[in-house]
Amino acid sequence: MSTVILTEAAAYEVKDMMGSNGMPDGYLKVSVKGGGCTGLSYGMSAEEEPSENDMELEFYGVKVLVDKEDAPILNGTTIDFKTSLMGGGFSIENPNAIASCGCGSSFKTKTVTGTPENC
Repeated sequence: MSTVILTEAAAYEVKDMMGSNGMPDGYLKVSVKGGGCTGLSYGMSAEEEPSENDMELEFYGVKVLVDKEDAPILNGTTIDFKTSLMGGGFSIENPNAIASCGCGSSFKTKTVTGTPENC
């Protein structure tokens, strides 16, 4: 199971951010929580250590954590970092998402709808 895939561009950006925040050996935690217009939203955070329920992956030298409960929802998800004239940002492509909001930060899957909030 691939769970989450971090592209080389995203890994480079994560390494830079972790180093700038004094956590060069930290982990990128990718998660799913209830909320957003469509019901579920993505979370990314820096963690010092994995928890007991985390799966550990590694891409281009970046250690990535995914909670085992979130793994089925995130399976096959690609996280990339794209730059444009307006700046840069992370993009998340989840093959399990059947609907998402206009801004792309909220989604739902066929089996998990989450708890939508008013936007």
